[in-house]
Amino acid sequence: MADPTPSIPTSKEKSNSVFTLNDFNSRTNLTEKAQLSEEYIPAEHRDQVKGQSSNGALAHLLKSSLGSGILAMPMAFSNGGMLFSMIATLVVGFICTHCVHILVKTSQEICKESKVPALNFAETAEKVFENGPKRLRPFSKFAKQFVDMSLMATYFAAICVYIVFIGTSFHDVINYDTTLNWNVRIYIALTVIPCLLIGQIRNLKWLVPFSAMANIFIVVTFCIVLYYLFSEPFVFSDKPLVAKVTQIPLFFATVIFAMEGIGVVMPVENAMKKPQQFLGCPGVLNIAMIIVVTLYAAIGFLGYARYGSDVQASITLNLKEGEALADTAKLLMAVAILFTFGLQFFIPNEILWRHIKHKFNERHHNIIQILLRTGIILIAVGVSVAIPQLGPFISLVGAVFFSLLGIFVPSVCETVYLWPDRLGCCRWILYKNIVLSLCAILALIAGSTTSIMEIIAMYT
Repeated sequence: MADPTPSIPTSKEKSNSVFTLNDFNSRTNLTEKAQLSEEYIPAEHRDQVKGQSSNGALAHLLKSSLGSGILAMPMAFSNGGMLFSMIATLVVGFICTHCVHILVKTSQEICKESKVPALNFAETAEKVFENGPKRLRPFSKFAKQFVDMSLMATYFAAICVYIVFIGTSFHDVINYDTTLNWNVRIYIALTVIPCLLIGQIRNLKWLVPFSAMANIFIVVTFCIVLYYLFSEPFVFSDKPLVAKVTQIPLFFATVIFAMEGIGVVMPVENAMKKPQQFLGCPGVLNIAMIIVVTLYAAIGFLGYARYGSDVQASITLNLKEGEALADTAKLLMAVAILFTFGLQFFIPNEILWRHIKHKFNERHHNIIQILLRTGIILIAVGVSVAIPQLGPFISLVGAVFFSLLGIFVPSVCETVYLWPDRLGCCRWILYKNIVLSLCAILALIAGSTTSIMEIIAMYT
């Protein structure tokens, strides 16, 4: 039978007990430090070999922003006035930059929490709602679908703008230099042939040569445009400082369309080796947007100062008819936009195919993709033939799609992610995002209404 009297520990046992307790505490501290040091860092889980450098990301961001949109800036200035447009362009540039910043920052934080290397735009919206307030979690799938559908609609609408621009450019050059007197709709319809060929390319690798040539053509076109802008003295006296109130919505819609590249931002950031260099000071985003906003403001100001109320939806269409240099600029820009068509067409098709490919037998995927791409291009050309006026169409696309994707969605995502106790002092982030969301809705309503009224007026 065991002795029930508890034994008194010896001094050696006491020292062992104390050592064991200290050892336990030490191990606990080490574990806590290890957990802190093992915080998931998305950049460490990205491809460091094939990943994109910061300079490469900057080049892609500039390439996506400095396209046909900058040529529409003089028309935007004609709808806003000299002084108002210059100030408002800087303000819109700041808002677009801020919205991209909060979207990328939210995506990077969600990546840490979800322990994934990268998330695209739609996946970021989905994860934000999944990890947000309980009442909003059922809307996560809807958020993803909404962003995907909006991106597809945005790019498909932009494709229509591209087709109209290509057809109009060839119309102005060929009709003036030859005895042909074809309607612009004929030229727009004929663009279906090269678009069908380029639109069937499904590998981004095969689009690289087209993009490289497009970049060269765009640079040459800018140089020619600047030559014409500075060839004669500028006249400022007959240009209003502020345009009519009814024209202001068209200014904002056009500028948002020209400047907003929200659909390209997340793919560029996701491909970076060091995504932490995308934000910050100076950061890839800030450098790119400073260059973009400066060039947009300069081209808009100088183009409107040169051509005034006669400025067209693309400034290349204002260059002197019949001159070899001017014709070269128009044709080079048209071909550059045609070569960029493949890249613009690739993104929405990838989204669409991801959603519907499971509905078809894998053996038929190739023929289904061919028919799908052909059908979409035919519809886009049909819409472009129906609405060949470029200006109101650009404004309509900017008002509807880019105001939603570029301003509204990033504001909502940041608010949901930070809700309820990380919204800053006195919840200033919440109020800031409410203002941004209201601005986006106002731009959508006012810009789309004015654009639709202009389109209707053209055909009545």
